[in-house]
Amino acid sequence: MMDIHPTHYWRLLDDGRVECTLCPRFCQLRDGKRGVCYMRQAREGEIVLTHWGETSGFCIDPIEKKPLFHFLPGSATLSFGTLGCNLTCRYCQNWNISKSREEELLSERATPEQIAELALNHGCRSVAFTYNDPVISLEFTLAVAQACHERGIKAVAVSAGYVNPAPALALFGAMDAANIDLKGFSDGFYHSLCGGALSPVLECLKLICHQTRCWLEITTLLIPGHNDDESTLMALSQWVARELGPHIPLHFTAFHPDFHLTDLPATPLDTLLRAREIALASGLHHVYTGNMPSSVSESTYCSGCGAR
Repeated sequence: MMDIHPTHYWRLLDDGRVECTLCPRFCQLRDGKRGVCYMRQAREGEIVLTHWGETSGFCIDPIEKKPLFHFLPGSATLSFGTLGCNLTCRYCQNWNISKSREEELLSERATPEQIAELALNHGCRSVAFTYNDPVISLEFTLAVAQACHERGIKAVAVSAGYVNPAPALALFGAMDAANIDLKGFSDGFYHSLCGGALSPVLECLKLICHQTRCWLEITTLLIPGHNDDESTLMALSQWVARELGPHIPLHFTAFHPDFHLTDLPATPLDTLLRAREIALASGLHHVYTGNMPSSVSESTYCSGCGAR
């Protein structure tokens, strides 16, 4: 039987619909209808979170896989996700989870306390909300984070940052670290490939960096011909350095054809290395590449003396 849970961040409209105010989509829903994210549903004049405590499974990962290179390096994290997403990326590389409406994928049921105990018993220093976006299961995410903190376990969010300011403060204020997927650096990219907009993500990044204690790292997946040109990479890198600070780690990762974007080649290593050089020249201290092995650009160097 599906477990439901009350939520915050909604308002009742005059025509009887309920408007979800969690993310910039502001879905307006008749009774029984679900938002784009799938996990939030209108029921009897409110928005509820469906499938409370149900997950698509657990995995123990190195924290560097999130990727987080400057947070508890060398430690293990307990990763898990749910279903759904509030963006509609055509190239989603976890599409079987984030785009699925097959409830059979929700194979593991656990309370927040059980998840925290599982991490503790397996020697994980953190729990990572990943695979799909923890924003859409905000209330469950916060309950798990609280249970983790009560046991000395850190909470990590891997998110696209597509969330309105008030819930963003609630979510990332409860996280110890986050990696935010800055998918591109233009509204055109977000609109055509992700079904969203850029400005809410930039505002979320600034909020995390300047209004919470959450450690922040950023990932941008480079898609050939879409967000890998020099002017875009320079603008993105300069914005991070100027608005967030040169100490924020930036990860450029390789695209591979997937979901609805299978007619493009995979990102070559040369593109990743060129992006890294542009970001370093823009003043960022820690720039990495991922999804493709490179000993130079996957190592951490002191920004003061240059030692690895």
